Amino acid sequence: MCGICGFTGSPDHLSLNRMTQAIVHRGPDDVGFWERADISLAMRRLSIVDLETGQQPVFNEDGSIGVVFNGEIYNHPELRSELEAVGHRFQTHHSDTEVLVHLYEEYGDDFLHRLNGMFAIALWDSRRQRLLLARDRAGIKPLYFGRFQGRLLFASEIKSILAHPTASASPNFRALYHYFSFKNIPAPMSAFAGIEQLRPGERAIFENGELKRDRWWSLRFQEDTSLDEGSAAERIRALLEDSVRLRMRADVPFGAYLSGGLDSSSVVALMSRIGGRRVQTFSLVYADDFRHKAADQAYARQVAKLYDTDHHEYVLTHTDVRDSIDAVVAAFDEPFSGVTSTYFVTRLIAKHVKVALSGDGADELFGSYLPHRLARPLHHFPQLRARLGDLSVAEKDMLQPYLDQPDYLSGMLATGDEAKRRSALYLWDDQGKQALLSEKMLALCADEKTESLIRELYSTCDTSDPLNRALNCDFQTLLPDQVLAFVDRLSMAHSVEVRPPFLDYRLMEFAASLPGVMKISNGRVKHILKEAVRGLIPDAVIDRPKEGFVLPIDTWLLNDMWDYVEALLAPERLDRHGLLQYKAVRTLLDDHYARKANNGPRIWNLLMFQHWWERYV
Repeated sequence: MCGICGFTGSPDHLSLNRMTQAIVHRGPDDVGFWERADISLAMRRLSIVDLETGQQPVFNEDGSIGVVFNGEIYNHPELRSELEAVGHRFQTHHSDTEVLVHLYEEYGDDFLHRLNGMFAIALWDSRRQRLLLARDRAGIKPLYFGRFQGRLLFASEIKSILAHPTASASPNFRALYHYFSFKNIPAPMSAFAGIEQLRPGERAIFENGELKRDRWWSLRFQEDTSLDEGSAAERIRALLEDSVRLRMRADVPFGAYLSGGLDSSSVVALMSRIGGRRVQTFSLVYADDFRHKAADQAYARQVAKLYDTDHHEYVLTHTDVRDSIDAVVAAFDEPFSGVTSTYFVTRLIAKHVKVALSGDGADELFGSYLPHRLARPLHHFPQLRARLGDLSVAEKDMLQPYLDQPDYLSGMLATGDEAKRRSALYLWDDQGKQALLSEKMLALCADEKTESLIRELYSTCDTSDPLNRALNCDFQTLLPDQVLAFVDRLSMAHSVEVRPPFLDYRLMEFAASLPGVMKISNGRVKHILKEAVRGLIPDAVIDRPKEGFVLPIDTWLLNDMWDYVEALLAPERLDRHGLLQYKAVRTLLDDHYARKANNGPRIWNLLMFQHWWERYV
């Protein structure tokens, strides 16, 4: 299932048709319409499981319960067998969608806990005149909704809601304020006033004209100190292997992303061992000679050769990036300046397979990014800096990989507590946005603080483990709002479904039970994961430095895209909204061109915002 949209209220065939048009690009397969009671729905299905009889919506035996959903339920064969054993009758061959209506009949709202998958679900109970909306645990699949003129509109995409004649495209300035820090709009907000999104593991019940929301699942970081490293590594390996096995269930050909790094290489290795057919793998390479990118290509080819995959490469140029900006913005419906590499490699994948497994989620579970590497050293540095020349081996481990950078640690500590320090690592913190944003924008966002959002996450985190506190922050913000957002939006733009094995809920819950010292040990990132896959993939891949699947946008902005940047961020274009101070923007550009500072990420952030504003507002 590739996209859902619907609304509660009087059936409106005009709006139904318009919504259908709005989601046509999401998939090449079945289009269905659902009109029951006071719900009208339009949907388009990307057929992955049960190609012949798996059309949506699906109803129970008497038609009183209907469901549509976006995603896949990986354990649906086991659930189907359990339900048949207690008397439920199925009409489809092996549709995972039909399992949902019978699970709801059997378990009520608790049916969600039985699911292993990625999903955005809309379930209508006509007897109770009740709509249930739910999003999967990690937030792999999106679900937006809004109330307009007495109707509740919901969809996988914002554009489907905006297509309804009652919906408003007015910008949400408070949400946009946070974009300049996060590079994305943070849930539960959207870029449009009146439209929200469910958080990961959240559900909403619409009944008697009232909407109530609650979290049906959340990841709890609570360390199990009884675990030893060897047992933990074995458990991770077993859970990852079973997760890959489940995600290889499909009635269509599938492949895998392969960057040459630890995470994707581990997935490809397991796929090759489990599957009965040759795995197709896909990598992104560059026409230009960029630092480290040749190594990525070499390692990916090494893994592909080792496991005899059918390997494909997409050669990317700056022209591809510039020419695709409008399509990327259209895929998100919101300003987004995170990674867009997925768009290009998935363009290649779509020519060969419909489903691809990826390594997404491993960084946020096992520790890799700068805030993760800093968490433990910053926690221990205040107690150790007075005797840096006389530390034990264990104490030196606490400060790695920054043992030899005490001035850097001191400077970070001077920023403030963990919430302030984390905010300072974003693209712009609240203080920086005071200089970037116009008085008009700041007035529209009075009292809005990005630091307050981060402080709330830290204040409600159960654990005192410094690394796990940092991971919890990313698991609730960066992972669903940015990483999984670009994976879903940019793959679905090419009608490809991406399945991330690291985000199986069993593996997520086990990873959350591990102490931080197992995840980053003596400065070595993803330590326990590396031990778990030792022997599965080459040591050279395990021990290579992390590079990240990002575009070399900094270099392109200096040279090949200069004319595009100057045109889009010209004062007359910025005057269309008056939300930015042109003087601040000009300084960013001049310093970047003069190589006084690397302002590439900030310039890209402003470019994508401007493009979005002109397209949507």
